[in-house]
Amino acid sequence: MQLVDYFSCQKMIKDSQKLGTIPPSKQIYQNTINLAWPSALERMLVSLVSAIDTMMVGVLGASAIAAVGITQQPTFILLAIIFSLNVGVTAIVARRCGEEDFVSANKTLRQSIIVVGLLSIILAAIGFIFAKPILTWMGAAPDVLGDAILYFRTIVIGMVFNALSLNINAAQRGAGNTKIAMTTNVTANLVNLVFNFLLIGGHFGFPKLGVLGAGISTVLGNIVAFIIATYGILHSKTELQLNFKDSWKLDKVTIKGIFKISNSAMVEQLCMRIGFLAYTKMITNLGTVAFATHQICMNILNMTFSVGDGMGMAASSLVGRNLGAKRADLSIIYGKTAQRIGVIFSSLLVIIYILFGKPLVGLFTDDNMIITLGGQIMLIVAIVSPLQISQVIISGSLRGAGDTKFVARTSFISILMIRPVITFILCYGFGLGLIGAWVALLLDQTLRLLLNIIRFSSGKWIHVKI
Repeated sequence: MQLVDYFSCQKMIKDSQKLGTIPPSKQIYQNTINLAWPSALERMLVSLVSAIDTMMVGVLGASAIAAVGITQQPTFILLAIIFSLNVGVTAIVARRCGEEDFVSANKTLRQSIIVVGLLSIILAAIGFIFAKPILTWMGAAPDVLGDAILYFRTIVIGMVFNALSLNINAAQRGAGNTKIAMTTNVTANLVNLVFNFLLIGGHFGFPKLGVLGAGISTVLGNIVAFIIATYGILHSKTELQLNFKDSWKLDKVTIKGIFKISNSAMVEQLCMRIGFLAYTKMITNLGTVAFATHQICMNILNMTFSVGDGMGMAASSLVGRNLGAKRADLSIIYGKTAQRIGVIFSSLLVIIYILFGKPLVGLFTDDNMIITLGGQIMLIVAIVSPLQISQVIISGSLRGAGDTKFVARTSFISILMIRPVITFILCYGFGLGLIGAWVALLLDQTLRLLLNIIRFSSGKWIHVKI
């Protein structure tokens, strides 16, 4: 296959699969980019702010980086149910908008807000009460535990605002309204960044709160995100709108439909979070320097993930809406088009990470041990980047079709079972330490990409009913 054929939308499906006129490649790429760039830019800027956040905390030392980093997986586990519900909300709203059934799309939004609001209150309470045993079990060292508990309890206070804004934006993305989600998260993270500067180091008369200041800044950002997301959906000029005059009574049929799609996504999230938690716990046992290095490199890798995640969100919406419009052929093409765009971008990242990996790590810390080890890890990051971006985009396409069961099975096999086992063998059996953990991550991403590509190519996801 020639390179031009690989990127040609006309060549992405067989003639027997075509259900109508296929728009020119330029139009399809333009449609994909128009929907994807706000999500991709949003996720990238959020990751960038998170990286700068780590840099700001980094001035407090390696233990502070570790204290903030060790709270991430427990936080994601608490939010796993919310993330999975949002997958269902995006898929259902996208399908209903494709069918032009906007009444059902808006009802899905209202019901999901009720469910997410109640669940987030319960999850925040659990996190606050059991912060110490959770972080102790995670392997927080004595020099890390105190700050980790303080930071974790602070950020779970803002979990309700965070969960509701994520939920509203998930529905907006399903309807193709990606710019409002971008505005919400970028603004909120800039607020987080400003207050990080003011509260971590104590500038312009604000108190010097260290790690606690970072936690307070995160909560303030979550509150701002909730306000913007709520205002956007209340004053929406699109068919997806929130109106308090509409019925807010619990509707079993709608909620059941959300959970039907979300159940598999919930299994996927739990597999991912438990697998990531086991993975992180093994890395914490390698020591504070190793974990701080891992945290820095993960922040850089998250920049890669953010691009794939943004493209995956666009693919999810485009696939779902075209399936709702009875154009499975265009769903296939849009999924592949998003992946092709990801390939182009990831190729640039490979070059950047190989040439500037060590200086990038140096932006986060002046610790020579961390910089030296991080420079080695960045070579693995360069290899992982293109695999991760394609994997995330293909997974997003499958989720948009409602094929969440297969994605969940893939995560169960690769993240929950294979990655932790290989990590343990390479880290401790072969004595490779942190490098072994990152090789395990590379193998995990490769396996998931292969499995998801095989599933996407089979076309079985086209027939999933929502």
